Amino acid sequence: MTAGTSAIFTQAIALEKADPEHFDLAFTAVTQPCPWPKAYGGDLVAAAAAAAMRSVTDGKTLHSMHSYFLRPADIGAQVRYEVELLRDGRGYSTRQVRGYQNGKPLYVCLANFAAGEPGGSFQAAFTEGLPDPETLPSSAEYLAGRSGGTMTGESKAYWSAGRSFDMRHVPGPVYLSVEGERVPHQAVWLKPFDALRPVEGLTDAQRDLAALAYMCDYTILEPILRVLDLPWAQPGLVTASLDHAMWFHREAPVDDWLLYVQEAVAADAGRGLGTGRFFTRDQRHLATVAQEGMIRPA
Repeated sequence: MTAGTSAIFTQAIALEKADPEHFDLAFTAVTQPCPWPKAYGGDLVAAAAAAAMRSVTDGKTLHSMHSYFLRPADIGAQVRYEVELLRDGRGYSTRQVRGYQNGKPLYVCLANFAAGEPGGSFQAAFTEGLPDPETLPSSAEYLAGRSGGTMTGESKAYWSAGRSFDMRHVPGPVYLSVEGERVPHQAVWLKPFDALRPVEGLTDAQRDLAALAYMCDYTILEPILRVLDLPWAQPGLVTASLDHAMWFHREAPVDDWLLYVQEAVAADAGRGLGTGRFFTRDQRHLATVAQEGMIRPA
């Protein structure tokens, strides 16, 4: 099986400048390969974050994004990200980013930036007692020799090595069946398969913020699937990201294991809401995520 590489992520946020058609600035990016009918939603979030960050030149740091997924994106195709400079103040700046493909908007977000100032500090508690990532099987190790449901060779390769990050689940994964108890929570250890490459137009710190935005969408709905006993390979299962919010609390290099602690909040009427928190291995709380998705069983 092909070894995993983090280049898939950095290619997703490699933006080219373009002439704006709607707002103040424009960039283009190409969605990355995946074995589904539509592109991965994290491609759009991360590329939009990169476009917004490239529009802020006074040193402010991205601290929140609020997104809607309007239409599915074609795979391996160009998306145009138009950036509107809504406000630049001394302490905060705000951008709107819209992604267009085939002449139609398919993604929209508001992104806010902060200069930062002295204040008190608090963070959510780190989840203690979890197995170390080195003791857990990688996705490739877990899937070796396994088959079932709607899994194909292509989807197996993608889950194993095609997502830029090594992912190790606690309890076990929900690829072919729901491993472990049907509980509304899980944790995932994540680490780039190899060192993240430089990205033109972004500092390494900005690239690492975009990495959090990119990887968060892969597993955020899984606690909902877990509690509903719906593995990814369940015949007839259809999921899609609907809306997304993310808050960035602290910066840290994305070069070691991160712990992504997730919880199902609600599921009804074909939708589910999940939340997640990213921690470094030394227990710093980096970011918080909330996302609602469509969950349509067979």
